[in-house]
Amino acid sequence: MDESGDSGRPKPGAGGTDPAAPENGKPQRPREPGGGLLMGRPFGVPVYVAPSWFLVAALITWVFGGQLERVLPELGTARYLVSLFFAIAFYASVLVHELAHTVVALRYKLPVRRIQLQFFGGVSEIEKESETPGREFVLAFVGPLLSLVLAGVFYAGMKFVEPGTVPGVLLAGLMISNLIVAAFNLLPGLPLDGGRMLRAVVWKITGRPMSGTVAAAWVGRALAVSVLIGLPLLTQTGGFGNNTDDISGMDTVTDALLAAILCAIIWTGAGNSLRMARLREHLPELRARTLTRRAVPVEAATPLSEALRRANEAGARALVVVDGHGDPKAVVREAAIGSVPEHRRPWVAVSTLAQDLTDGMKISVELSGETLLDTLRASPATEYLVLEETGEIYGVLSTADVERAFVAAMARPAA
Repeated sequence: MDESGDSGRPKPGAGGTDPAAPENGKPQRPREPGGGLLMGRPFGVPVYVAPSWFLVAALITWVFGGQLERVLPELGTARYLVSLFFAIAFYASVLVHELAHTVVALRYKLPVRRIQLQFFGGVSEIEKESETPGREFVLAFVGPLLSLVLAGVFYAGMKFVEPGTVPGVLLAGLMISNLIVAAFNLLPGLPLDGGRMLRAVVWKITGRPMSGTVAAAWVGRALAVSVLIGLPLLTQTGGFGNNTDDISGMDTVTDALLAAILCAIIWTGAGNSLRMARLREHLPELRARTLTRRAVPVEAATPLSEALRRANEAGARALVVVDGHGDPKAVVREAAIGSVPEHRRPWVAVSTLAQDLTDGMKISVELSGETLLDTLRASPATEYLVLEETGEIYGVLSTADVERAFVAAMARPAA
């Protein structure tokens, strides 16, 4: 699952993407990639192993070790070393799955924030959305395709080893696990890769990416409910070819718990996909030109009371400090103005309340949508000077106004 622009949702077995999503309805400052132990930077993309991976690796080691005791009893306690190797090799396969998504994303010039291996597989955080449904389909399909290729490689390797040996059992286990990863991720519901493929198809038919997201997300929610009910039922009835006589009460509880976790992951991922799609649909409504406050230029020594009088006369809501040539040097902070009692304002110069302008605080009036948010994230501040293409002062943009507009846009239903 690789939702370009969707942040950090896990996908069972493999896959996942997500740029930093807004929290509490506010566009957030970017956080440095992290989330575990840094393993390397293939293709320049950091790969992290989350702490939860060690838990699932221990679980796989224990479960696979129990199976090895029946197949290769002569191994004794050494079976757990073999099981640990299997767990590592399996997650190496998951990493290959994720790298397939990453390589294609980079080929399409979509930035990849990081890859993280975690409890139920992997997640590739791709920060932009595919430009066309065709690219979306290819980006989603390459992950399961690589898992199928790996399954074929492990199957071919089984031809060169004796069955019933350690290499034979390991290769068989890796072949089956990669087949499961591929099959599961091809299920046609978000947040799985198959869901993104379905999204691309509906997008192509309707011409609207939002329609594809809605369809694939609801199919994903149906899959979540099916997993919750169907997985324990199939296990209890021998639907997986297992012997029902060996099922204990603990097995029943374990199956129900696993089904509940998978259901929660898929349901949550589908909901996140809908939320992020709605965000993208409303992002173009955020435009610097319409959100910018009109500003009046004042010199540094101007008393605050006089500067506010000029602003009121001009119908402006912001102050820009300029030099003798009229070039902007600083922006007077709204919070600082509010902190000065009215009786003190005639004796307080605006320069004492201003923040010096940096290059990052000067933005174009033509910015909008995701480009606007990316620009603000790159240089965090409370106010920005907005300039016309000619370099003339257009006004001051407050992050508080951007946040309010963002919340209002997200509150409206998708068209």
